Amino acid sequence: MALALIIDDEVDLCRLMQMTLKKMGIETKVAYDYATGISHLSEYSFDFCLTDLKLPDGTGLDIVKLINKNYAKTPVAVITAHGSMDLAIEALKLGAFDFVNKPLELSRLRQLVENALKVAENSNKLNCKEVYDPFSNRLIGQSNAIAQLKTTIQKLARSQAPVFLWGESGTGKEVVAKLIHDLSPRCSANFVPVNCGAIPSELMESEFFGHKKGSFTGATADKEGLFQQANGGTLFLDEVADLPISMQVKLLRAIQEKKIRPIGSTQEIAVDVRLLSATHKNLAKLVETGEFRQDLYYRINVIEVKLPSLNERRDDILLLANHFIALIADDWGLAQPPTLSNEAAVQLANHHFAGNVRELRNILERAITLADDNVIEAHHLNLPLSAANVPPDTHNIHEITETPNHPVLSTLSQPSALQVSPLAEAKSASNSPINTSYSSNLFATGYKVKPNIQLAPTPTQSTHESLTLDAPIGSINAPNLAHPPVEEGQLPEEGLEEYLMNQERKVIIAALNHSGWNRTQAAKLLNTTFRSLRYRMKKLGIDSDSDINIESDED
Repeated sequence: MALALIIDDEVDLCRLMQMTLKKMGIETKVAYDYATGISHLSEYSFDFCLTDLKLPDGTGLDIVKLINKNYAKTPVAVITAHGSMDLAIEALKLGAFDFVNKPLELSRLRQLVENALKVAENSNKLNCKEVYDPFSNRLIGQSNAIAQLKTTIQKLARSQAPVFLWGESGTGKEVVAKLIHDLSPRCSANFVPVNCGAIPSELMESEFFGHKKGSFTGATADKEGLFQQANGGTLFLDEVADLPISMQVKLLRAIQEKKIRPIGSTQEIAVDVRLLSATHKNLAKLVETGEFRQDLYYRINVIEVKLPSLNERRDDILLLANHFIALIADDWGLAQPPTLSNEAAVQLANHHFAGNVRELRNILERAITLADDNVIEAHHLNLPLSAANVPPDTHNIHEITETPNHPVLSTLSQPSALQVSPLAEAKSASNSPINTSYSSNLFATGYKVKPNIQLAPTPTQSTHESLTLDAPIGSINAPNLAHPPVEEGQLPEEGLEEYLMNQERKVIIAALNHSGWNRTQAAKLLNTTFRSLRYRMKKLGIDSDSDINIESDED
């Protein structure tokens, strides 16, 4: 038989809770103050604990801290006076799994007790690793960031507190939300995901709260809202930042009161829903600008979890790639999953994933489609050439020398600093045909490569005009544009990343100056896309002062 600890200084309330729990087949121990509660905790092993926030000789928050520190497997819920929502939220942040308001509603108390018993049961199940791995084939990765995220998910699954997930688009926010639900005591009930940005504003209230037949034109039957569908389970609000202000007010009341009123109804309906929300936007900034209600922000942001981007866990890229290749092969009915060539693996490992995991899967789907056989080569990935992911090549390289640690590619006929042929005025250059001759690679991961770029002069150029890369048109927001040239056989003092960024910055500035800072023309000159160039300019701190005097810059 389960054993519960009740800590409250109100004798009548304690008796009411004792009677209710006894009818549910649960034995209880009662403490009327903090000291007695601590004594019972050290003497007995409890399945869960109910504590008031205000005690004669202490606070319920101290009980929550103590239990989470010394009795982590024991779920603890807090009892709050009406209007003490801020204290309840503080208790949830400290580790309480749920709260109940005074005056007690017995139906709400029974639901809380049932959830508490499920939390204890789930904790025992998760601690038994031989039963199953809850993250198998769902949250892929072995990096420190993912290991920490898995630990956090298991902690959040024990709680009933609202969780706010934020991170870049494509980082797997819905995957994490579903894991929290599946590992929680609510796993047998519905998980209802909804994209807030996909619902027309005029239909939002009906979608969230439902409606009665005849409540408006077209309401031909009663309809359950999303809150009712998720009753007893989890409601996941994706892109919650896209909610209009009018809907934010109604959502706030539903979260606080745990009740909803369908359109056309005169009665409120009690709902038991755990709320998870997510967005890729900075919600705190939206609060500052008045685009998101501050009170709703604090209700949904009880526990905040930042999801790492794929670029922050590069150790997992190839692991994820192989996982997706196997999934795609299974979905498409391929006899054998394709494999990545070494060159393709290097490009993937060094690619900057603006779209994170979603982008990685899209790249692999395209590559498998384009692959001629069962091997995915680098050119099948169709990744933009950059300092990070261009494989080494020997075009226009006159001599290859090696150091004991790593090879050095050098061009004997070219100086180590970037050389650009004379250029005409920027405006005329942007409208003139441009001949470009690049070496087959600008940079290579793991190599020191000296670029060989020749920009042919237009007919209006004289042979003695020259361009100084350190004084481009427009503003450069990045310091230290030039470093001393790297001599053959030496390593760059500033480190590989800084060296490559400086070289890439020089190439982009040269192309921008040659095209009169027309980014569309510069992108063509560099054989890349406009969006890729714009991203690189932002990353490297290259920005034009104004686009007013520059010809059309749109792709």
